[in-house]
Amino acid sequence: MKQLLLAGDIGGTKTWLSLGELSRQGFSCLLEKQFASGDFRSFEDLLSEFLNEQPGPIATACFGVAGPVEEGKCRTTNLPWVLSEKELANLLPGAKVKLLNDLEAAAHGIVCLPENQLVALNPNARAKASANRAVIAAGTGLGEALIIRHENNDIIVATEGGHCDFAPNSPLQDRLLAKLRNELEGHVSYERLVSGPGLAVIYRFLRDEGIAPENPQLAAAMMERDPSPLISEWGLEKDDRLCLEALRMFASLYGAEAGNLVLKSLALGGVYLAGGIAPKILPVLRQGDFMRGFCDKGRFGKMLAQVPVQVVINPKIVLEGAKQRALQLVDGNAGASLS
Repeated sequence: MKQLLLAGDIGGTKTWLSLGELSRQGFSCLLEKQFASGDFRSFEDLLSEFLNEQPGPIATACFGVAGPVEEGKCRTTNLPWVLSEKELANLLPGAKVKLLNDLEAAAHGIVCLPENQLVALNPNARAKASANRAVIAAGTGLGEALIIRHENNDIIVATEGGHCDFAPNSPLQDRLLAKLRNELEGHVSYERLVSGPGLAVIYRFLRDEGIAPENPQLAAAMMERDPSPLISEWGLEKDDRLCLEALRMFASLYGAEAGNLVLKSLALGGVYLAGGIAPKILPVLRQGDFMRGFCDKGRFGKMLAQVPVQVVINPKIVLEGAKQRALQLVDGNAGASLS
């Protein structure tokens, strides 16, 4: 009897689900679909719609979800959903169900990722194979995870590091922090800036600071559409100065927090930029603001300057990691590979 595996990437904007069959070759995909997360009241409703097309009982299910997972439960950060391994098991009778933080899932995918799905940002990198690594991903929010190297094994550690305090590094960034602290009435995290919504926050701040004039056509378009993709489009394709300045500051802040993550975990083996934003703004990331922010660490700047920094260009890395973890959960298949 064939064994069916279910894997998912549950994000604040979209959710990917993939159903596969276990064979000696690994995970063989039978059905894969993307859903708009906001269209559903709960993940159970979304899952039920997907399962209408599944051909039989599921043996193992693993989901990467954008939020902290504690004792098999997760309240998603950017959606009004509460997920529970126990409740999901009721929808999947007989299945082993596992919830992972989405960056934890991404890390499981990254340890198996081929080189052709990575783009290097640091030309001066000196890889250290036996060292820790880290993953950071700007998308709807900002996720972070660690890949700890211990006795020739990789131990994946979830974090909520994206919610740590934002630390400005210039007088302009000082004013940005003061503005946001007033608007939010308190704590300002890196996720408030290094994320899709955060790019729009940076754009409006620079506009109000008079850094460059705002294009009236763009301003009108922002009233109708999500501002962040428009800022990227106008900056990269139309050379709009205000958009470019917003992207440059975004890249600098992204680099600064990636460098913080490396210092806190001693991830000298490298840091990976996952998430949907980095591949879309790759030309900006390559211009130098990211690496300057990354290396601006005072006495440890020289150490950071040698750390490999790579952009993950596989848009389904969380889903691939959830597949990998689902395979590991099947008895006797801990070493199975994806196909």
